[in-house]
Amino acid sequence: MERIESKACFGGRQEVWRHDSKVLGVPMNFAVYLPPQVADGPRPALWYLSGLTCSEQNVITKGGFQQHCARHGIVLICPDTSPKGEGVADAEGWDLGQAASFYLNATQAPWKAHYQMETYLTQELPALIAEHFPVSGKQGITGHSMGGHGALVLGLREPGRFSSISAFSPIVNPSGVPWGQKAFSAYLGADEDTWAQWDATRLLDGVSERQPILIDQGQADSFLGPQLQPEVFQAACERLGHPLTLRMQPGYDHSYYFVSTFAGDHVDWHAKALLG
Repeated sequence: MERIESKACFGGRQEVWRHDSKVLGVPMNFAVYLPPQVADGPRPALWYLSGLTCSEQNVITKGGFQQHCARHGIVLICPDTSPKGEGVADAEGWDLGQAASFYLNATQAPWKAHYQMETYLTQELPALIAEHFPVSGKQGITGHSMGGHGALVLGLREPGRFSSISAFSPIVNPSGVPWGQKAFSAYLGADEDTWAQWDATRLLDGVSERQPILIDQGQADSFLGPQLQPEVFQAACERLGHPLTLRMQPGYDHSYYFVSTFAGDHVDWHAKALLG
């Protein structure tokens, strides 16, 4: 691994690292915020998955999570959003291809050669983090937009891995909205039964544990109706008795102004599970 950035931040260090990923077949960046409490030993970790068009940089420069992680002594881990670089499949536009992985394992050419993000995020990168950074076994997961989709899906697909789950403006029903339909058709093919494995709303029926979920959604979000549809996920949670706290925030849009406003609430939510 190569450390490419290290900055003092709220008494700790904000670092960015690069490593050669065997799973994805390309070099990958990831960011780690180390709160001051790591001087006393391993700390719990919160994973943050970013949205379409983003990298590991967006949240560490605009999200404001570090100050809240420093209060609780939580390590913040921020992966990149997809494999990137020469030789990696891409597409025109911003909602498919590089920076738009949807955090799944692609099965269709040309995507499957590099787009194995679920395996990367549940196997390769966690092993690297555990080997090189002072983290305990306690982990939470959150994310924004496409990353909110990723946080919900990984949290539901990996029972027992995460002690807490939350999301900002997540794509909760990708099988039923244009962003998800475009991505799933390309990455997974036409079989919608396969899509269900990567759709948080459809996954709810088969989960083995009813772990509480926190979602914040801006009411002034221009993507709310056509792409996000939190009411669909809420209805499924109500039908199945899955505990959900859905907070519709008046006046807020899809930006990091929204995310940073409620970042502290989410870190507090995770801290109750990670430090309890």
